[in-house]
Amino acid sequence: MGLGYFVVALIAAAVVVFAFQNGTPLTVRFLVWNIEAVSTAAVIAVALVSGLLLAAIPLWIQRWRLRARLRGLETQVRQLEAAVAERDKALTAPRPAPRSDQAAP
Repeated sequence: MGLGYFVVALIAAAVVVFAFQNGTPLTVRFLVWNIEAVSTAAVIAVALVSGLLLAAIPLWIQRWRLRARLRGLETQVRQLEAAVAERDKALTAPRPAPRSDQAAP
């Protein structure tokens, strides 16, 4: 996992260096929006952050679901362990001796 963070940090650093070396102003057009004289660095930084968020949101949702499932399974394990302990206790409990006054069949 540490290697993944290192690779992401290297890529982010490369993008930041690229953005600051290409800081000329430009016009950004998207559908009906038109923004004049925006730094290339700002456009690249916004695109990078947007991409990271779009990639992270599904991962966060998946992690949340997995944690909820883990909690449910841990509860089930505790219940099963309690049932096994109760069964073992019942199996190892001393059985009453047969009474001698009862006739055998």
